[in-house]
Amino acid sequence: MTSRERLLAVMNGVLPDRVPVSTYELAGWNSAAWENSEPSYSRLMDYIRRNSDCIAMWGPSWSNAGLGGLFTTWTDTVDAERETWMEGERRVTRTVVHTPGGDITAVDANDPGIYTTWHLEHFCKSAEDVERVLSIPYEFVPPSFDDLPRIRSEVADRGIIMPSIADPLCIAAELFAMSDFTIFAFTERDLFKAVLDAMLPRVMDVLAAMLEAEAGDMYRVVGPEYASEPYLPPELFAEFVVPYDRPMCDLIRSYGRYARLHSHGRLKNNLDSVVATNCNGIDPAEPPPDGDVTIADIRGQYPDLGIFGNIELKVLEHGSPEDVRSAVSVAMEHGKPGGRFCLMPTAAPINVPLAEKTADNYILYMDTARRLGQY
Repeated sequence: MTSRERLLAVMNGVLPDRVPVSTYELAGWNSAAWENSEPSYSRLMDYIRRNSDCIAMWGPSWSNAGLGGLFTTWTDTVDAERETWMEGERRVTRTVVHTPGGDITAVDANDPGIYTTWHLEHFCKSAEDVERVLSIPYEFVPPSFDDLPRIRSEVADRGIIMPSIADPLCIAAELFAMSDFTIFAFTERDLFKAVLDAMLPRVMDVLAAMLEAEAGDMYRVVGPEYASEPYLPPELFAEFVVPYDRPMCDLIRSYGRYARLHSHGRLKNNLDSVVATNCNGIDPAEPPPDGDVTIADIRGQYPDLGIFGNIELKVLEHGSPEDVRSAVSVAMEHGKPGGRFCLMPTAAPINVPLAEKTADNYILYMDTARRLGQY
């Protein structure tokens, strides 16, 4: 089987020749991904291209990402001002959005050698800020799919393309600092749900555009983890996730595509709600102690749910060779029976330079997986 055939088999519930081996966000067949132009990653990325099944994370570009570019699924036309300055080697950006109800402000930072953005100040600090967000009139601005032919050509039969899309909970939660979000979700429940209700049409418009453009084979729905324990109780996971992610998953499946729900953290008490979204699969299925459910637990309760996981990144970054072999062996033992399983780390490195130990462990992970993954 080609990598594409192997991954499609997993998505369709067909037993492949072996368990697909993904390196998650380290996608070898996407020339636009930063890790493919970072010298310290070159040895590992060459090995990934030869020895893994690529799930290329890709998305369209936006003429107006809204709210300072924080959300790629927010396509309102808004009036925003940005100011950027340096604090030592740190790049800081303040974004002020002028809404009909008043200004909201966020501050972000980027550090050299770390491929992530730190949100130092979030747009919403009060109920008044939330009302300002809700005052923004919605106008759908279609994304551009001009880059789609490139990624299709590069991936080809080496894997599949997977756009990510934030669900309403993700957009709403990221308006706040995490501590403020959890309090607001409890104390201002109706107003918080008003934000979710306002975001759903926006999300569905973006998702429909992606599906019409045939932008991907599998769609990663991001956001349910914000309602996972210990942040929120299971009844709020059911209230904030299922009614909003179910229409997304239904739409994805109506186009013959595959919906993968992304949620770190504890899911043991939320598995019924996860399945109620009508998703095809879940990632990264974090094992204890970071999560609270094993592959065997999920497989025993829901044998038809696809599982993408569950090798902890900390094992690949800090574990011994025996730790890596053991983690892969256990995952294969519980994930292989019946198929519907793709071996995958729970995250990917974001630091530069890449440590040699991490590269060595990734290579051992792939070698062990290919050896143990044959059906």
